Amino acid sequence: MTTESRLTDDPRRTEGFDPRHTHLDLLSSLALVRTFADDQQQALSAVDAAVPALSAAVEAALPRLERGGRLIYAGAGTSGRLGVLDATELTPTFSWPPERAVALIAGGDRAIREAVEGAEDDQDTGRTDVRGALVGPGDVLIAVAASGTTPYVLGAVAQARAAGALTVGLSNNPGTPLLAAVDCPVLLDTGPEVISGSTRLKAGTAQKIALNIISSALMVRLGKVYGNLMVDLRATNTKLEARALRLVMHATGADESSALRALNGAGGKVKTAIVMLKLSVGSAEAERRLALTGGHARITLEDC
Repeated sequence: MTTESRLTDDPRRTEGFDPRHTHLDLLSSLALVRTFADDQQQALSAVDAAVPALSAAVEAALPRLERGGRLIYAGAGTSGRLGVLDATELTPTFSWPPERAVALIAGGDRAIREAVEGAEDDQDTGRTDVRGALVGPGDVLIAVAASGTTPYVLGAVAQARAAGALTVGLSNNPGTPLLAAVDCPVLLDTGPEVISGSTRLKAGTAQKIALNIISSALMVRLGKVYGNLMVDLRATNTKLEARALRLVMHATGADESSALRALNGAGGKVKTAIVMLKLSVGSAEAERRLALTGGHARITLEDC
């Protein structure tokens, strides 16, 4: 079989050739930008079609996280870097403990910034990395691979399932081994790329959206949001400190000085400050009441 025939026969849609873009290299900058922008819309359509599967994944993952489990991400290349990004952002946004958001990427930390050739082809390393992360029955593994055939990711899934973890799989191709191997398969069918095989384009966009949806929905269900306010954010810089103050003022109707006083009394915890102001209690009492409801501000306030 020739190289050309092997490429032609590849059943993965993400490896296909889109006949609409055979003259891509002749387009003007304006036409190029329009082409790429239009094609990205398919990422949104793919995510929209996957809403039921994404919802099922959230429902399945929630009980394990409520019991103290972790989110474990596994991927290679672009998919792996998107997992690292999603895991990293959970701490400043929701005060999610960093040790409960573990990102595994083929090639290790070096692969975050540069390509590590061949790392994704090693299934045994995927297994080893999952074992090294001490993945167990209380954890949730989110495996991401555009192709759905990446050996590193399949190894990670196999080991996670053997350890009793819940497994979620995101793939941009139907009928792939990854979707068959996980408990919660999520198909993001984005089709061929404008630049053939470059899944950092709309396949990656769909993965980014899906990861955002899964983790954000879980954080809302876990009480990290009050209304649509990120009341568990970690104010680690001047911008976030100002945001925390605005959140307390918005949620309670308090003036700036009262909100700032409550925030300081709460050690910078937005949720605690809101409960303090709304129930006219001290920080210790606010913390006690929040603890009784698992940290859900709305339930805490409605129970009183």
